Parts: sequence; structure tokens; C-alpha cells
Amino acid sequence: MAELQGIDLTVNGQRTQRHVQPRTHLVDFVRGELGLKGSHLGCEHGVCGACTVEVNGKIVRGCLTLAVQADGARVRTIEGLSEDGDVRDLQDAFIRHAALQCGFCTPGMVMAAKELLENKPDASRAEVREWMSGNYCRCTGYHAIVEAICETLALRAGSAGSAGSAGSAGAAGAAVKEAGQ
Repeated sequence: MAELQGIDLTVNGQRTQRHVQPRTHLVDFVRGELGLKGSHLGCEHGVCGACTVEVNGKIVRGCLTLAVQADGARVRTIEGLSEDGDVRDLQDAFIRHAALQCGFCTPGMVMAAKELLENKPDASRAEVREWMSGNYCRCTGYHAIVEAICETLALRAGSAGSAGSAGSAGAAGAAVKEAGQ
């Protein structure tokens, strides 16, 4: 058995110091050591996106990142993201569009979509599909997920007219505004 290694990181705003096996994956650490169960283990090969967490402001696959690699880093899980309220509008859109069913992939989807919203606020529907292609969902068929993200892009842009590149999301965003939601 390998010797334990000390790590010191900030998870969801809380400084955390632990000793871990050098081979412990970050997702196993946040789930097992910290009890943060939002990030899931899916494929364990970095393909499905269910284990997505944020490290120093960038999303990573928690099943491919070792906990020791996060030493000194700022880590945010879906729990921290939800508590901060940064994605409340996106989460509401997921609910409105039934963009989740079993919920297994949803935390990774929301983490990836948050990064898209920040980095490509003018993303087209095709760009949304491309960006989200690294996350698997076996239930929804992706249409509802793309709709929820496009609606959020449109609403954040302020009006349907200023979100022209979001395609039909502009109309959806306008309908939501008119309904007072």
C-alpha cells in the first residue's frame, strides 16, 4: 500500500486538509471523504461527464484527476455551484424543459453548461450541441437539454432580439419572459 499524501485544497469555499492515497481520484475524494455525492462515477474513463467538477475555474473529469493533483486548488462541485446560485436560471430551465429524468448525468451537464454560458454567451444551437457532446445522457435524447441551455443563453442576453444566434431559444426566452417566469 502506498504511503498517504497530505493535500490542502478549498472545496466549495471550505478549506480542507486530508491525507489520501496517491491514486485516489478527485471524484472519489469528494464523494467518499467529503460526502459530496452530486458528482457521479459513470464510465470511469473520462468519457461520460458524470464526474465533472470545477478545478480553479475550469471543468475537469473527476475520474481522471487525482486528488493529489488538486492540492492547493479551488474545487467546486455541483453542490457548491448550486449553493452559490450561479446556475439557478439554468437549473430552472432544466426543470421547465424536462431536461432531466433519472438525474444521474444532470450535475455534469449543469457544470459543463455553466462553463459554456460563461465562455460562449453568444453560442449557437450547433455550438451548444458540440460543447455538450462530451456529456452522456441515456434518458432525454439531448433535445430538452439543448433547449434549456439555449433558453438560458437567450434570457441572459436580455431579450430574444439580442440572442439571435441562439436560434429558436430566443422565442422560448421571450415566451418565458411574457409568462412572468
